[in-house]
Amino acid sequence: MRKTTLLLFTFLLFTACSSKLIQSPFGKTTSHQDKALQQANILNNKGVDAYRNRNYQKAIDYYQQSIAIKERILGTEDLNTATSYNNIGLIYKQNREYQKALAYLTKALQIREHSLGRSNGKTAESYNNLGTLYATMGNTKKAISLTEHTIQIKENIIKKEKIDTAISYTNLAVLEEIQGNNHAAIKHHKKALELNKEIFGEEHDVTQNNYKNIAQLYFATQEYTQAKAYASHIVNSPQTELEDIDINEYR
Repeated sequence: MRKTTLLLFTFLLFTACSSKLIQSPFGKTTSHQDKALQQANILNNKGVDAYRNRNYQKAIDYYQQSIAIKERILGTEDLNTATSYNNIGLIYKQNREYQKALAYLTKALQIREHSLGRSNGKTAESYNNLGTLYATMGNTKKAISLTEHTIQIKENIIKKEKIDTAISYTNLAVLEEIQGNNHAAIKHHKKALELNKEIFGEEHDVTQNNYKNIAQLYFATQEYTQAKAYASHIVNSPQTELEDIDINEYR
């Protein structure tokens, strides 16, 4: 029976650097340097086109020229240079030049870790790219470790996005209540509640505040059955009466 192998998917992002956003590590770029960086971007884009046409050697040539300009003007520790290191590393991987790919992808990771930290999405991208490379090279143990780092960062990013979304729903609910739209406020508090239950659990103060707010609003609209149902989840202050529950102020 033919053995099938699950291949990891590698993301290749070809991001051209805007000369308006690029500065030399020694200060603002000169007009001559700006022109050189524009040329680096043109070479970058030619590399993208060559890669898409599966002409990997030509793509490598363009990227090497682009990198030489960026290293001269921006230095070897700049995030824009790191993007080029990442991209040429992935092209070397496609071209089966694995040691060269490893050198460039590792350098890109080191710069991103130093500049962005280990919890940034771009750093996660580098972990992922190195993981796929090690998997291709047959070093499964190393690939697993890097992929686990990728997943951990992504999960933390997703968690933070959910927390921020729950805060926004709560703020929107308070604004709706100020306008007298109690049922709209309840709807948004419920959305915040579902997210906070998933993130923090039932008994966390944040989740408990959601229950209190919803119970209070149902009490205000004289929907007492619903008010009691949500009040029954309040565990941190069992002696609190519905009339005494305060709505969080909008911040």
